[in-house]
Amino acid sequence: MLNEIIAFFGRRGEFFYISVFMLVMFFVFLISWLVEPRRLINGVFFTIFLASVVIWVTVMVHKSTSHGLQRAYDLLVLAAFFLITALLIFAWLFLFWNAYFVWKYESHTLPNLLTLIFGFVALILSLMFLFGPGQYLPRLPRWLSVLLASIPATAIYLGLVLYNFLINLLLYQIYPRRYKQDYLIVLGAGLINGDRVSKLLAARINRAIQYSNRQYQKGRKRPIIIISGGQGPDEKIPEAVAMAKFARKRGIKTNHLLIEDKSKNTYQNMLFSKRVATKDFGSSNFRSTFFSNNYHIFRAALLAKEVGLKANGVGAFTRLYYLPNAIIREFAGVFVMHKHRHFVIMGVIVLFFILQAILVATGNVKFSVI
Repeated sequence: MLNEIIAFFGRRGEFFYISVFMLVMFFVFLISWLVEPRRLINGVFFTIFLASVVIWVTVMVHKSTSHGLQRAYDLLVLAAFFLITALLIFAWLFLFWNAYFVWKYESHTLPNLLTLIFGFVALILSLMFLFGPGQYLPRLPRWLSVLLASIPATAIYLGLVLYNFLINLLLYQIYPRRYKQDYLIVLGAGLINGDRVSKLLAARINRAIQYSNRQYQKGRKRPIIIISGGQGPDEKIPEAVAMAKFARKRGIKTNHLLIEDKSKNTYQNMLFSKRVATKDFGSSNFRSTFFSNNYHIFRAALLAKEVGLKANGVGAFTRLYYLPNAIIREFAGVFVMHKHRHFVIMGVIVLFFILQAILVATGNVKFSVI
């Protein structure tokens, strides 16, 4: 029977090999993601699998005898290509629109202006992609036009890095939850007027309480909630103190709460909470889950991995208009975490165009990569 199946696919040549490759990539991605979802390489594996699915469907359609199906599929692919291209070119319109809502409903701080800043950057890059340096600056020497082409090339690389981050962020939202936790770690955020829990922070605490209740309803022990957050320069009390007070009002008993009130950032949230849990549990073999907003959990998970905390995150709901600005900020944070790798790659890209510009300037080549 197995030989007959192999022979069936073998008669179809490349279709067999594409099918095998697609299945292999699916299991490579699935195993890697389930074993450790806190790896950026998971996004690469998923993208390769997704590309193999598209190729597999394309080959299957074009091997069919239905010419109508083939034409419809080709039109669908062409429409998808133009739609994606248009979305990329006119992304600045969405960024400007989102910046308006963030400006209207949130505080006027630099982090909340990220979509506005990225909107202007996207507009400039769109013009460069559409017209090219030599078109909108026709008097520039040819070598300088070649050199300027390194800007959109670097932007393409950054776009791919952003895409991989977004894929990982989306995948992390659906990672299976295990209701067998010893500790639930709630990450702090800024307080209103220096002493009151904000809606954003309340959503994190409520999500942890919901998780605790669900685990208890499944007949398992109620986990200890670790409230993590220190006191900022503009706050009257540590965030953890205000958060614990809020949790008690929601019915959480004092003996089910632990407070970590020294941390100043997410890295310290993870590191200090790990120490609190280890001390309380008596060893580092505890099971834990942390809670933050949905846009923040993947970067927080990378930091948890960095400090050796075996914990995955559960995200609380965030208002939709706030997500683009917040996601850009999270992407910047993850980029900085791996900045040495990215700067080396971008340096290689720029160096390539510098060499091209030198060759053009010295007359050793009659063409460019533009």
